[in-house]
Amino acid sequence: MSYKSFKRVLGESNLERKCLWWFGVCLVLMLGLSFYWYSNQISSRVFDQDRKLASELVRTGWYEECFLKWGRKPIAGEYDRSLGVGSIDPEEDVDELTLQWFKRGGQSLGQPFELYAIYPPNDNGVQKNPPTNAEEEEILRYFLANPPQAAEGDSADKKFREQSVLDADGHWTYRYYQPLYAKRGCVGCHQVAGAGSPRTNLAENDLLAVARVEIDQQGTRRDLAKDNAFLCAMAVTIGFLSMFLLYFIIRYIIVKPVQHLRDVTNAVREGDIEQRAQIHTGDEFEELAASFNRMLRRLLRQQDALQDVNGELDAKVDQLAQANMRLFEMNRLKSDFLATMSHELRTPLNSILGFSEVLGGIDSLNDKQRRYVANISNSGRMLLEMINDILDLAKMESGKMDVRPSEFRVDTVVGAQCDLARPLSERKNIDLVFACPTGLPPMMQDQAKLQQALNNLLSNAIKFTPEGGRIAVRVSRSAEGVLVLQVEDSGIGISETDQALVFEKFRQGAAAAPTGDTMTREHSGTGLGLSIVREICRLLGGEVTLRSALGKGSTFTITLPWTLSTAGDLDAEMNQRVAELTRPVMPSLT
Repeated sequence: MSYKSFKRVLGESNLERKCLWWFGVCLVLMLGLSFYWYSNQISSRVFDQDRKLASELVRTGWYEECFLKWGRKPIAGEYDRSLGVGSIDPEEDVDELTLQWFKRGGQSLGQPFELYAIYPPNDNGVQKNPPTNAEEEEILRYFLANPPQAAEGDSADKKFREQSVLDADGHWTYRYYQPLYAKRGCVGCHQVAGAGSPRTNLAENDLLAVARVEIDQQGTRRDLAKDNAFLCAMAVTIGFLSMFLLYFIIRYIIVKPVQHLRDVTNAVREGDIEQRAQIHTGDEFEELAASFNRMLRRLLRQQDALQDVNGELDAKVDQLAQANMRLFEMNRLKSDFLATMSHELRTPLNSILGFSEVLGGIDSLNDKQRRYVANISNSGRMLLEMINDILDLAKMESGKMDVRPSEFRVDTVVGAQCDLARPLSERKNIDLVFACPTGLPPMMQDQAKLQQALNNLLSNAIKFTPEGGRIAVRVSRSAEGVLVLQVEDSGIGISETDQALVFEKFRQGAAAAPTGDTMTREHSGTGLGLSIVREICRLLGGEVTLRSALGKGSTFTITLPWTLSTAGDLDAEMNQRVAELTRPVMPSLT
């Protein structure tokens, strides 16, 4: 099983499955460990009983062989010290056990057994009942090499060996080996017995014999197997019953209320807002259902309030849309009016300029008349420039301004424009400087629009720079292939509050109109120059920025793409074709 599958089973399944899974795992572990521990405890107690029975059998056999057979009374306390304290009274139980010391079988308390004695070699090197296998020989050698130490308080019952043996027939036998060491009374008894004693030269703590008790464990192990099977059956039964009960508990006490809440939530999500949670369990689920119903009622109230607000907002949006439409229409009418008015005014104005030039060419005019004619011509030219500005701005706002890109050298065009503006700067004793790096590639832009934007910036710089000032024009190309055109002057400057206003139509800075009245401002002009520059830059795919401080001059920076995009060419061509198609056909005069 992969990690994702394991995680999905344990952590991403439904609540009922997770509860059953984890409870089942914990229940199996608890039942398994508890029954395993209980089975081990029973087995340990059974083996303890066999060990205790074997020890008692050795005590009884020792008493029968050494005291009853030879008619000797044990020294007070010596019998208990030699074999430990047991529950069998030799004088009362020996006849009932009917044990014989040498290879005699019997049954004690329903437990079949056999008792043997393994002797070490006697004085003549003769060994009675020698070990039957290498393991018993090793046990005998161990007991000979490790006699009890009186100082340590060792006794015979503390030194024993035990093992469970499975023969070829599948029969289990418990073997218990316990050494029998000579005590003070044993030494005297064997010396008196003489030749009838197995050993006559005994010393205290010498090994007399090793008692081996064999107890049949087949029935005991059969009973243990039955008990273990019964315990396993009980564990399985308890596990199934517990899981069955847990299923009903989780299903009807936990999962059912949660499913009801889920169904109500789904119904509300589908639009049935009249649904409510109905849980009457008197516990936390009922409190949760009540909280859910309160939350649902509050959400419905908020939804109603939001619908009311949305209705009001929709009405406001409709009003705003209508106002925007009216504003757009008024702006269009204004642009059309300005374009029409400018176009209509240019015809008589051109006539006035033409007649003023004719009057200026008459030789019979005196100086005063010539001065009047010059005033008419200058005023007409100024008015024509204003009208042209209004007409250009109206065309730009209405999207009727055409872009005609051509290839030209920017240093030549900008230098020529500076030369045209230099006579005006010389009248005010203003130093006009032009700087441009050599080797610039030709530009693909609208030359006329660039000249118009630069002319407006130079006119503003000359207009707002006092006598003796300085104007610098710089041209460069950035690493991204963008034209950077800067016009820097040492004029009156523009405050930070007015920098956002100078690009608006018919606006000049506070320094140009200290009283705030556009009719009494110091410098003439319509206030359209910078607006036209901004619209031209947008039309050519660039922008214009301003950096200025009041009383420290201003720096206008134009950034334009070195090559006008194809989209602009297509737009200009399409506009020109649309204008040609929609142009009214004039009747022929002939």
